Parts: sequence; structure tokens; C-alpha cells
Amino acid sequence: MTAASQQNVLSRRQVLALRGLRLPSPALKLLREAGIYCEPAISIEYQNLARRYVIWGRESGGAVGQVGAYCGFVDVTGNRLEWLSRVDAVGRNGIHATVVAPSLARLQVFRNGQTFELLITRHELIAKAEGRRPALQNRVLFHGVNGAVLSQSSNGQSSLHGQIRPEFRTRAGEVLRVPAAFEEAVRIAVAGSLCQGCHAPHLLQPGTDDTHQAKEKVG
Repeated sequence: MTAASQQNVLSRRQVLALRGLRLPSPALKLLREAGIYCEPAISIEYQNLARRYVIWGRESGGAVGQVGAYCGFVDVTGNRLEWLSRVDAVGRNGIHATVVAPSLARLQVFRNGQTFELLITRHELIAKAEGRRPALQNRVLFHGVNGAVLSQSSNGQSSLHGQIRPEFRTRAGEVLRVPAAFEEAVRIAVAGSLCQGCHAPHLLQPGTDDTHQAKEKVG
């Protein structure tokens, strides 16, 4: 392997930051058989009118019974982003909306029963020489596996409804703290992984024009 090719080899954490959760084959097969489409891929796109580069992504996912997966986006401070467009997919548990932004954070959740895996990554464009395509900088902000829901209902079963947040621990048993700025976004993303037959965005929200159009339709 040449020195140039060695520099292009990504570490496991870099791959995680760029591409999202690397689920094992049985988990991917389970999602495929359940008809759940959750796509964490992002890309760099160019806006000709604004003459700028942006990061493009799609909110997607949903749940059936004991399995769910969800991927959504917020800004780098944990606040909600407006969608670029809603996607009215033919089926449920698929693509819900697209988003573009100069920088963003991606939240990805995989649920198997009441066990969760959560990944939060930050993505920014790094300018190069004038006229050249920028580089995409990716960073893992949080990665928790085997998360458990601690809240219990009156019958002793863990509640899988509403705004819940699983607790994650290290192998040594220490609690892994989700960055405070993303706590609410995590609850919403987790709710997406519990939403059976999901057909609407959870994290992305309508812009001003979308809100006005919705009100006109209702009127």
C-alpha cells in the first residue's frame, strides 16, 4: 500500500462518523423484511443561485412491532431544522423529508425490542482554495449501544410511548451522558424508532411557506 492510499484509509470511527451505524447483517435483514427504510447517507451539493455548497440529507425510518430505525437531522446546536421538501412516499416507514444546510448534526437510532443503539454525528463543510469543492468534516459526538429504557409503567413493563430516552453505559458500567444540547432531539429520534407505520417527519419541521400553505389548504 502506497503512502497516498494509506492516508485515504478511514479508521472505524471515521467510517462511523461519515456513514452512520454499521449494523450487522441479521439486523439489516430484519429491517429489510420489516419494510423499514432508514438511510443515513449525506452528500455535498452545490446551489447555483446562492453560489454555495450545502450538506444534503434525508429524514427516514419508522417501526413495526419489535424493531425500528430512524435517522434525522438538527443543527449543530441541537435545534430543529426546516425541511427542504416533504416526501410523500408510496409506503410507510421510509423517506419523510429532505434537508440542506451548511452544517448539521445527524441522529440515528436502531431499536430491537427495548434495546437501543444511538449515534450522534456532526458534519461541517471545510473550505479549500477558492473555486474548489469543500471537504466534509465528520465527527462522532455520541455513540451508545445496548441502551435500555428505565421508565416503568404501572404493570411493570417499560413504556415505549412518548418522549423517552434510553440510558447507555460503558462496559465498566458508567453512564454515558448524551450531550445536553441534543437531549430533546434524542427523545424525538427515539420516538421515530417507535413510530409504527411512520409517514411523517419527527425532527425536521415545516418552514414558514409550508405553514402558510397548510393553513390555506385547511381554510
